[in-house]
Formats: sequence, C-alpha cells, structure tokens
Amino acid sequence: MTQEEKTMKSERIYEGKVINLRVDTVELPERKYSKREIVEHSGAVGIIAITENQEMIFVKQYRKSVEAVLLEIPAGRIEQDETPITTALRELEEETGYIANKMTKIIEYYTSPGFSNEVLHIFFAEGLVEGVAHPDEDEYIEVTYLSIDEAMKRIKQGEIKDSKTIMAVLLYKTMINTEV
Repeated sequence: MTQEEKTMKSERIYEGKVINLRVDTVELPERKYSKREIVEHSGAVGIIAITENQEMIFVKQYRKSVEAVLLEIPAGRIEQDETPITTALRELEEETGYIANKMTKIIEYYTSPGFSNEVLHIFFAEGLVEGVAHPDEDEYIEVTYLSIDEAMKRIKQGEIKDSKTIMAVLLYKTMINTEV
C-alpha cells in the first residue's frame, strides 16, 4: 500500500517575513481526500560552539510564542540566497561575537514534519575567536556559558526546553564521549 499523498490543490493563504502558510487538498489511498495545513519555512541553523574553557555558548532571549525567556544555542533563519554554513557563521558572530575558523555540519533534521517543511542544520564551530556581538535591532540577547554537565542538568530539570538546544547538547555529549 502506498502512503504517498497526491496534492490535488494548493492554496497559499498567508505570506510573511518568516513563514508562509498554505492549505493543500490531498488524495489519500482509496480515493479519500483531506486537507493539510503546511507552514513553509526557509530553514534554520543551530551552532554548537565550545570555548577554550570547554564551556558551551548559549544565548538567552525572550520568545513571544511561548511567553518566556529561553536558554538556546546560537541559531537563526537561513536568509534568501544564503547557504546553511554561511548562515551559521553569520548567526554565531551576530548573536555571540565569536568568529569560527572552522564550521562543520553535524546533522540536519525536520523540526515538526507534521505541519512544517522547516529543516534545521546543526553545526559544530571550532577555532573560536572572541569578538563583539551585533544582534539584529529587534533581538535582545544575553550570552551565557555552561559546562556540558551543567547543560545536561538544566535539561533534566526542565530549564532548557528548546528542542534544537536539547538536540545539540545531546549531540555534543555523544561527541565528547566517543572521542578516542
């Protein structure tokens, strides 16, 4: 049995700066029909950045969607005509001031494939050089440093709730535990 859904009709109902929203009418197996609400997103990056002191760099910022200040890895949306690696280098410098001499892609994944096409790319930044942060004019960010053990503790205590950040901390913990 095929699980593919054939798009019969697609209607864009919202175009925004960060997302677009469309409603697709799809044909299911056995000639049944349904509607799918799809959030279109250009993709984003997250950066695992470790200082010389073996501390992971985080940013604190208010997120209106959840009405809370969240502790997250440096991250940002891929702009038009940007590659994920270009975005990672730009966002790290903008949000933290750090410049990476080397940026390596670790993983990419869908953030919420039930309703969005957003792909998030996680990078590992190496050879960090400290500089001055210059966030976007609508971003109010505080740079924070945590050991990997402290970050794990904060995940377990429910203080870190952002999925890309949890993913990055667990990936980095795995990376350092498997080094030979």
